[in-house]
Amino acid sequence: MTKKTADDTLTSDQLRDLVISTLEDLKAIDIQQINVAGQNPLTDLFVVASGNSSRHVKSMAEKLVMNAKAAGCQPLGIEGEREAEWVLVDLNDVIVHLMLPQSRAFYNLEKLWEASSQQRSSAGQSA
Repeated sequence: MTKKTADDTLTSDQLRDLVISTLEDLKAIDIQQINVAGQNPLTDLFVVASGNSSRHVKSMAEKLVMNAKAAGCQPLGIEGEREAEWVLVDLNDVIVHLMLPQSRAFYNLEKLWEASSQQRSSAGQSA
């Protein structure tokens, strides 16, 4: 995952590091990386993190967008900022899901992608 991003300023690894660093600085809760390379045609990596409140989730998204832009990576899209229960920041090579704990528990993205990966592995082995 070292290909260049759309504007050739950051590698995928550098972008991931920027995302993780920003979220750690803002005291994000339970930051998880989910490698979806080969499973998702849109991106190679999801980063999932929680915030203490909708205000915390929204401020993390705003700071992440600001840091990405400062590094030369223009986000492709931002969804959910108004309610801030689940904010998605699409940075092309990395898609970031910032969620309230109850939304994260309900949607359980980590388990969903883990199950998807295991299903693909077992299907490949039986073929």
